[in-house]
Amino acid sequence: MTLHPQFINNIGQLFPGEEARRLLDAITSTEAVTSIRVNAVKTALRPLGDRVPWCETGYYLSGHEPFTFDPFFHAGLYYVQDASSMIIDHIVRTLIDRPVRYLDLCAAPGGKTTAALSALPQGSLMVCNEVVPQRANILKENVMKWGNPACVVASDDSSRWGKLTHFFDVVAADVPCSGEGMFRKDAEAVTQWSPGLVEQCAGRQRLIIDNVWNALAPGGLFIYSTCTYNRDEDEAMVEYMVSQYGAEHVSLDMPREWNIACGAGGEDYCYRFLPHRTRGEGLFVCVLRKPDDEVRASLSVSDKRRNTRQAAAVKVPECVKQWLACATGYSFTVNGDTVSAVPEVSARDMDVIASQVKVLSRGVETGNIKGKDVVPAHSLALSTALNNDAFREVEIEYNDAIAYLRGDAVSLGDVPRGMVLLRYRGVPIGFAKQIGNRANNLYPREWRIRSTHAPAVPPEILKCVL
Repeated sequence: MTLHPQFINNIGQLFPGEEARRLLDAITSTEAVTSIRVNAVKTALRPLGDRVPWCETGYYLSGHEPFTFDPFFHAGLYYVQDASSMIIDHIVRTLIDRPVRYLDLCAAPGGKTTAALSALPQGSLMVCNEVVPQRANILKENVMKWGNPACVVASDDSSRWGKLTHFFDVVAADVPCSGEGMFRKDAEAVTQWSPGLVEQCAGRQRLIIDNVWNALAPGGLFIYSTCTYNRDEDEAMVEYMVSQYGAEHVSLDMPREWNIACGAGGEDYCYRFLPHRTRGEGLFVCVLRKPDDEVRASLSVSDKRRNTRQAAAVKVPECVKQWLACATGYSFTVNGDTVSAVPEVSARDMDVIASQVKVLSRGVETGNIKGKDVVPAHSLALSTALNNDAFREVEIEYNDAIAYLRGDAVSLGDVPRGMVLLRYRGVPIGFAKQIGNRANNLYPREWRIRSTHAPAVPPEILKCVL
């Protein structure tokens, strides 16, 4: 790996002496580690490996596993994520103890979104956004696999979010950056790096902050992060929010044994993950609070706003309600031919968001209307809101599960006609429709496994019970 001379010089200025040498050696001479975060709501299984210190459901693996061919991965039992990024779990659990409206502004592919979803108090609303359409579809897929209904997936420019004045209690912005912290994983990031790219990214980051700041409620939290090292995109952005908007630093409890560095200038409210210190890639994170002359209980969803929703009459097939474990806790929407169930506690807020920005999904997509019939949506199979008694279930073996995930035909044997929920080792992986001596594969076409080189035996990534 050949690093740009100016990048090497920048590191020398940021981290004088031995620290710079060790960091550069780690970037050029060591391999990235592999880690996953388990979906504790869906499974008690865990991998055999060291736990990530700052995330109670994060684990290091001994090497790169064939995740593509693990049905548990596609069912949302775990998410493959760099360990450094899992710090969002610690931040949310430390600072948030009441239901909130949480905006994850630059959310694709969904690692920090799903981590925050798992850490937020019950009754919170997660809104995740990605402006690039293709990446937004990946975000939607990963959120659906995670299975938490208390989420809105949107795809709009940051300027649109600022119109939701003081709407969010928390805004997280893992902003687009020059990617210096990903050099070990991404050779393209190394070749694309230049001083001009750093300047361009810094300008874009200030614009994003300016666009979205109005959406943060007084007293609310702004979680700023990058996967880069330079000061222009890190501490300088924090200084910009302090000088421009009066933002206040929020310090976090970071135990010494975690070996997380402070800011490049010694700032004890900025946190840097450096690959020669921690097992993970480069990451910068800082939490700030929006000033509030009258400090209110901003980290809570207003009961008054929550309960004054006037729901429009929506004709929803009765069978759809029976597909949910607790339908009385949900409102239903119909958009085109898609029926979605949204938690009643957040229904009005979701309506407000949908009126201002482009929403791709909200709650759990429950069914698709086909003429006089309603076909259960794939996201329902993966949702924690699924009524396990609503469908006939068929357990399938590994080879059939892989065939299903490829979109191939699956033989279900002597199973009566109708909709069937397929399970692999007891875990729902999707729907099929038995018609005579064959079954129609209903797995989403855009999610299908493309590779044909599946291992002969299933990957054993989740091996033991907690």
